[in-house]
Amino acid sequence: MPSLLALASAVSGAFSLAGHVQGAIGTFLLDRFCRHVQVPGDPGPSSDTPPRHGTLPGVTIMKPLHGDEPLLEEALDSFFQQDYPGPCQIVFGVQDEGDPALSVIRTVRQRHPDRDVAVIINPTQHGPNRKVGNLINMYPACRHDILIISDSDIHVSTDYVSSIVSALRQDDVQLVTTLYAGLPASGSLIRRLGACSINTNFLPGVMMSRLMGREDCLGATMALRRQHLEEIGGLDVLVRHVADDAMLGQLIRQNGGKIALAPTICQTTVAETGLKDLFSHELRWGRTVRSVEPVGYGLSALQLPLFWGSLCVLFAPSRLFSWAMLATGLLCRSAMTRHAGRLTNCPMPGLFPFLIFRDWMSMSVMLGSACGTRVTWRGQSLHISRGKKLSKSL
Repeated sequence: MPSLLALASAVSGAFSLAGHVQGAIGTFLLDRFCRHVQVPGDPGPSSDTPPRHGTLPGVTIMKPLHGDEPLLEEALDSFFQQDYPGPCQIVFGVQDEGDPALSVIRTVRQRHPDRDVAVIINPTQHGPNRKVGNLINMYPACRHDILIISDSDIHVSTDYVSSIVSALRQDDVQLVTTLYAGLPASGSLIRRLGACSINTNFLPGVMMSRLMGREDCLGATMALRRQHLEEIGGLDVLVRHVADDAMLGQLIRQNGGKIALAPTICQTTVAETGLKDLFSHELRWGRTVRSVEPVGYGLSALQLPLFWGSLCVLFAPSRLFSWAMLATGLLCRSAMTRHAGRLTNCPMPGLFPFLIFRDWMSMSVMLGSACGTRVTWRGQSLHISRGKKLSKSL
């Protein structure tokens, strides 16, 4: 009979193989998706953009901001460069008149004086989710029917708005979201490790979930018509929820609507400066996802094939097969990481020696997510209650 360690090695090897297969399928689906869309910084072809004639619906882009951050000016500027031929308004919101993001807005506005822009400064707190509270303050200034809520650190291609409007025109679609890749704010190893998790785990995982019929709302972009937002109770119903994107998606589905993926891809700035900051950020994200979808989050451990491959070696270090599986898996993982970087225009050179460490760090985040409810967000210490709502720490 095989020993317990040999059995554990075999099981770990099976998990590693399953993870590589899943990653390969997800990367293939991402490749197929990216062939037909425009990526920020790439003037490639886009699909299904609205025709440049006739009456197009007005669009308001809502950008809640909080402080300055790396590449903020570049991210905001990408929204001013939209080629949407219909009316397009940009509403910025901050909750402090001394917020340094205001000077960045002024700089970008000076380059695009013809754009319809509103800036809202309102300190009113409507609940523990400050992002949603900021959006509530901004909402009265929104003039158009289609609302696009976009995070501050998102970089977009010039067809971003057009692609979203096209997706919203599909039958029964009430909410549109977008894929996003990790863009390191600099070439530092920490930022490349953060982007690697997004591009190598998150993106293929999203593509796999879409293949299996899931329609998740990804919080980097949430676009819907004013009518459907009001039908579900407005922004106020989201202000006590940590995962406002997941809650919005759930409410839209309950309202009879579908969630579509716009034919475009964005980039999100990865700006952490140290390993502790990166771990804290990913831990907050992990606890948020676990609070919404605990089973799915647990199963996502299969997306870490190098963790399981290294366990396979640790349990049976004398077996040549274990070492061969880990080495082959490392080469495959490296190839998929490089390919995802090319597809999303977010290259991450020099990660090969650290890919095993990246998977072990991701598993540490998962374990930390399983045994805690506290998250630190925008300078607040908050707890996720059993009802998936936020409460302030005392």
